[in-house]
Amino acid sequence: MIPAAVIFDFNGTLSDDEQLLAELFHEIFAEVGIDVPASLYFDEFVGYSDAEICRRLLARFGRADEDGLAERLIERRTELYLEAQRTRPTVRPEAAELVRQVAARVPVAIASGAARREIETVLEASGLRDLFGVLVCLENVANGKPDPEGYLLALDLLNRDRRSPVAAADVLVFEDSEQGLKAATAAGMRCVMVAGPTPVERLTAAEGIVNALDWSIPVVRELFDAD
Repeated sequence: MIPAAVIFDFNGTLSDDEQLLAELFHEIFAEVGIDVPASLYFDEFVGYSDAEICRRLLARFGRADEDGLAERLIERRTELYLEAQRTRPTVRPEAAELVRQVAARVPVAIASGAARREIETVLEASGLRDLFGVLVCLENVANGKPDPEGYLLALDLLNRDRRSPVAAADVLVFEDSEQGLKAATAAGMRCVMVAGPTPVERLTAAEGIVNALDWSIPVVRELFDAD
């Protein structure tokens, strides 16, 4: 069934940045005396919002009661991410082309646990900002993935002012994490996974798995009945 709308996850999906994020979380926590190796990030935290990652790690290391620390870490993570984008752009040309092709066919949105400032900056740099009428970011939800709140809000905003609302079952989501897959399916949406750090045996609820966001991949084009 051809989707009536598409919602993209951002980190690790549209923005090929999970390795960068692992490095940045290691760096910001090292600045406050906590060791967060990349292995810990990939094993336990991929797919959670920045706020949730910081809260969980501070609780694990007995620092959850330090007033304002989580907020400072989130701000520092965003600062370093934006600095890195100047020399390490993370939207691959193939992913940008896929977004353009999809946006020419159906409405598109982003639902992410990342800060709006970094999403806006990356989209502007990659020439994609004008294609997205809806961005649901860290600041817009109370509950991050695997809660479906972000995806349901994105759908509500896509349906704003539409005479014929899009049903959740007619939305296709692109995700890269188990937490994102759980959020999308809990929202009643179909989900295609971009292969990443999550073992495939934990992704059985996905409609399919692709190696990358790339319009040249036949199975991706077939989702939209492209010639």
